[in-house]
Amino acid sequence: MMEINKWVNHLTKNFVSIYPLVVFRIFFGIILFTSTLRFILKGWVYDLYLKPTYFFTYKGFDWISPVGENFIYGAFALLLIFSLLITLGLFYRVSAVMFFLVFTYIELIDKTNYLNHYYFISLMSFIMIFLPANKFLSIDNLLGIIKEKRFIEAWKINIIKLQVGVVYFYAGIAKLNYHWLVEAQPLSNWLKHQSDFPIFGNLFLNDYTAYIFSWSGALFDLLIFFILINKRYRIYGYVLVVVFHILTSIMFPIGVFPLVMIFTTLIFFSDEFHEKLLYFINKNKFLKKYQSEIINSKKEKNLLIKLLLTAFFILQLILPLRFLLYPGKLFWTEQGYRFSWRVMLIEKAGYAQFFIHEPRMNRKMLIENQNYLTPQQEKMMATQPDMILQFAHFLSSEFKDSTINESNGEIIYLGENPKITAKVKVSLFNKGSKDFINSNVNLSNIKRGLKHKEWILKYED
Repeated sequence: MMEINKWVNHLTKNFVSIYPLVVFRIFFGIILFTSTLRFILKGWVYDLYLKPTYFFTYKGFDWISPVGENFIYGAFALLLIFSLLITLGLFYRVSAVMFFLVFTYIELIDKTNYLNHYYFISLMSFIMIFLPANKFLSIDNLLGIIKEKRFIEAWKINIIKLQVGVVYFYAGIAKLNYHWLVEAQPLSNWLKHQSDFPIFGNLFLNDYTAYIFSWSGALFDLLIFFILINKRYRIYGYVLVVVFHILTSIMFPIGVFPLVMIFTTLIFFSDEFHEKLLYFINKNKFLKKYQSEIINSKKEKNLLIKLLLTAFFILQLILPLRFLLYPGKLFWTEQGYRFSWRVMLIEKAGYAQFFIHEPRMNRKMLIENQNYLTPQQEKMMATQPDMILQFAHFLSSEFKDSTINESNGEIIYLGENPKITAKVKVSLFNKGSKDFINSNVNLSNIKRGLKHKEWILKYED
C-alpha cells in the first residue's frame, strides 16, 4: 500500500518543471490558430454552417444553431483571436475558457461534421482551462497579471499524457474486431486506391499489405502510450508516432489530426528537452533553475478542480464502452459509435428515400431530400439511424397541417402529425446494399433518445 501511495504521489503531488506545459501551450495554440485559419480559407465555414438550411443537432442541444452569417464568421474570428492569445499567454484563462466554449458550440451545430480530432480538441481545450500554462514565458507574466512559477504539481502535466493515452488506447481497443483483424477491412479496399503512391504503390494492391497495416495499426494504438512513458524507449516511440501519422496524413484525408498528435506527444519528453525548446523559441537565456522554489512551493487547494477532472475522465472511460449496451452489429447500427475513438474503421455507403403518407388512404409521396439537405448531409444521414430518425421528425413537422393539391382537383390534408416512412439501403465494407431499416415503421411516432432502435433491421452477412 505504501508503494502505491508513493507512486500516486509521484504522479500527482510531486513538483515538476512547468516547461513541458509551456511548450504544449505554445504548440497547441499555434495548431488551433492555423487549423482555424485553414478552415476559413478553404471555404468550409460557408459550406458546412451557412449553406445548409437544416442541421442535425445533438439530443439536448437542439437550441444551438449558426444564427446568421455575421454570427458564425464572428465565432470563427473569435477562435483565431483566442487561439493566438493562448499561444502568447495573454489573458490566458479567459482565452482558454472562451476558445473551449466557442469551438464546442460550433461543433454542436451539426453532427454531420463530427470528427474525432474535433472532439479531441474540445476535450483538450477544456483541460487547458484548469492548467497554469501561462505562469511562465507568457505576456501575462510580462504584464504582471500573474506571478511567474517554474514548478507545478505533476498532475498538471500528466493529465495531458493521460488524455493522449485514452485516445490511443481506446483507438486500439476499437481495432480488435473481426473486420479489422481478420478481413483487414476497410484498409483492404482503401489501399487498392493508393496504387499510384510513390515507390510502394504496387504493394498496396496485395492483400497482405492491408493485413500488415491493420495489425500494425492496432499494435501501435494499444502500445504507443506505454512506450512513450518509458524513458528508455521514448525516442523510438516518438519516431513511430511521426512515421505513423505522416504516412496516414499522406495516404488519407484526415485533416490536422496527425499534426495535432505529433506535437501533443512531445509532452512525454523530459524537462531538459523542453528547456532546450524554450531556449530555441525565446533565443534568450531566461531559464535558470531555482531548486529552492521546489522547497518553497505550496500545494494549491484545488480539490474541486481535481474532482471535476476525475469525473471528466471517468466519463471518458465509460463513453467508448456504451456500445456494449446495444444489441446488434456496431458497425451496422452505429449505436454508441461516436465519441469512442473509432478512427478510420468503417466503410459505409447508403441511399435513403423518405415518404410522407396521407392519413385517409395511406397513400404516400416521395420527398426530395436535396430540397432540405446538402449532398454531404444526405450522404452522412443515409447510414446513421439517429440522423434518419431526426430528419423524419423534421419532415413531419415541416408538413404539419399542410395540404396537397392534386392535378385532378383533390385536396389532401396531411394532419397534425404526418406519417413518415423511409426505405434505406446500406452497404457495409462494399459487400452489397441491404435493407437498413423497417420501411413500414412510422418514424414520426418514434421518440429520439438513447433507447435501442428496434426498427433497424438485423445485419445479414
